[in-house]
Amino acid sequence: MSEASVGRVRESVQALAAYRPGKSAKQAEAEHGIADAIKLASNENPYEPVPSVVAAVQAAASGVNRYADHRALALREQLGSWLGLSADQIAVGCGSVGLLQQLCLTYIDPGDEVVYPWPSFEAYPINVKMMGGVPVLVDLVDHAFDLDAVAAAVTDNTKIVMLATPNNPTGTALSTSEIRSFLDQISGDVIVLIDEAYREFTDPALGDPVVDLVPDYRNVIVSRTLSKAYGLAGLRVGYAVADPDVVLELDKVLLAFAVNGLAQAGALAALGALDEIQPKIDLILAERERVIAALGAQGWSLPDAQANFVYIPIGSATEDIAVALEQRGVVIRPFPGAGIRVTIGTIEENDRFLNALDEVASPAATG
Repeated sequence: MSEASVGRVRESVQALAAYRPGKSAKQAEAEHGIADAIKLASNENPYEPVPSVVAAVQAAASGVNRYADHRALALREQLGSWLGLSADQIAVGCGSVGLLQQLCLTYIDPGDEVVYPWPSFEAYPINVKMMGGVPVLVDLVDHAFDLDAVAAAVTDNTKIVMLATPNNPTGTALSTSEIRSFLDQISGDVIVLIDEAYREFTDPALGDPVVDLVPDYRNVIVSRTLSKAYGLAGLRVGYAVADPDVVLELDKVLLAFAVNGLAQAGALAALGALDEIQPKIDLILAERERVIAALGAQGWSLPDAQANFVYIPIGSATEDIAVALEQRGVVIRPFPGAGIRVTIGTIEENDRFLNALDEVASPAATG
């Protein structure tokens, strides 16, 4: 008997690689013997929640001896009102990744295929393989999705297609017209997840799948989160828009009370403070453009950036450059052999990154 595990672990779980979050600033400080490190590794909003959100969470704390509403009905209704939808078209979960897990629990049997472009969100293979599903990976072309190739990879065994737009880690995004053309190529019994964790940072000209696609395609699910743009990463609130029959099935596998009372209170307050939050989003967008321009001036060539991060293809030099940046107190997210993903932080944090990168690397040396 193997001594590597206790009990009879499922083979699909035993073979999994655990999700790897971005390294913390404190971890980098300990590893390199430095102080005052900054974290630009997890695509978090660098700005604290607005006061009304903090106050709502603090007020809700007095009730944590009671369970919150399991279905978070008030939040569903508020989201529906905001989006012009009925509450039965809204699912909620523990972040959009919680909804991803619900989706896999709902639709994947062992041996079912799930198609997605790659590289993309690292939680996709974990959740697919956890259910005994078979990932079918379609290579990116110039750091972007080739939807014709994705459509060609769909077979009678395909249960789900996952499209992260903007894509994590490359930041490239799809238009709703491109997605519509793709949807018309595949069977309507294949669920298509349009994962929009970075929705608020995309060019509006790309369209809105909730408005442009959901009314016409019952097999489309659009997932979003309040973690990124709305600064609630630590509370874990995600939502999905889908046909009411799909929402009904997703709700069956919602972990009991997964969206806790503090999270619900914070989310409701954030939706009531959009006018205060939007300037923070606008500042991140302005900083993204400034960072892109500065990187261009240094000679770097980047994929189109439609999220709150930039992706720099560095290839084989990626890990060495990541370590050199950490030694200078700038923690980014490396993808070994491919490139680095750098969150847009505050003005001061972005300047530190730009200066550090200029010290440790140049396009000529890494090309």
